[in-house]
Amino acid sequence: MKNTKNIKKLLSVKNILVSFIVLILIWQLIYTVGGFNKALFPSPYDAVLALKELFLENSVMTDIGASMARFAIGYISSVICAVFLGLILGRLKNIFQYINPVIQLLRPISPMAWLPFIVLWFGIGDVPAVVIIFIAAFFPVLLSTVSAVGKIDPVYMKVSKSFGIKQPQLMWKIILPAAFPQIANSIHLALGTAWVFLVAGEMVGSQSGLGYLIIDSRNNLRADTLMAVIIIIGLIGLILDAILGLLEKQILKTWGES
Repeated sequence: MKNTKNIKKLLSVKNILVSFIVLILIWQLIYTVGGFNKALFPSPYDAVLALKELFLENSVMTDIGASMARFAIGYISSVICAVFLGLILGRLKNIFQYINPVIQLLRPISPMAWLPFIVLWFGIGDVPAVVIIFIAAFFPVLLSTVSAVGKIDPVYMKVSKSFGIKQPQLMWKIILPAAFPQIANSIHLALGTAWVFLVAGEMVGSQSGLGYLIIDSRNNLRADTLMAVIIIIGLIGLILDAILGLLEKQILKTWGES
C-alpha cells in the first residue's frame, strides 16, 4: 500500500516537472522564433534573472505578505458568510425562491464593475482589494451550498428525526457534513477566482502587493520584472490550491467521506 502511494507521488512530481519543462520550452520557442525585443517579451532566462533581482534587491516578500493578508481576510470571510447563508437558505426553500432572482441578477456582474463604488465608499488602499475578493468568492460558494443542501438524501433527515436531533446540532452534525463534498468543490473553484481578482484589486490605489508590482513594472517598462511577478502569482496560486486540496481531504476523512 505504501509502495503504491509512493509510486503515485513520484508520478505526480514527474507530471508536474514535465508540464513545466514543456511550458518553458514553448516560451523559449516563441521568444526565439518571434524575434521579440526583450523589452517587450522577455525570455525565460531574463525572467529568472528578474526573479533573482526581486528576491535579492527588492522587498518582494513584503509585497507577497501584503497580498496574502488581503487575500486571507477577503476569501475566508467570504467563504464563511456564503456557507453560513447557504446552509440557512438551502433549508428555507420558500424564502430562497424570492431571493434567488436577485442573486442571479448580481452573480454575473464582474466584481471590478463595483470598483468605482467601492473606492467612493471605502477609499483607496487595502479595503477595495478585500471587498473585491469577497464578492468574487461569495456567489459561487453561496449557490453551491444552497444546491448541496437541497440534494441531501432525505434518509438523513428521517434518521436524525428518529434520534431526536434538532437545531443547531442538525445543521452542524448532519446537514453540513452531508453537503460538504459539493460545497468543497465550490470553495476550491472560488479560490482561483478570488486570487485572480486580488491582483486586479491591488492595481487600483494599493502601494504594496503583487498587483502593485505589476503596475510598477509596467510603468518602468520592465517586461522581465513583469513576467517574474506573473510567475510568482501563478506559483502562489498553485501552492494555495494544493494546500486547500489537502485541507479538504483531511476534513472529508474526519467526517468519513474519504
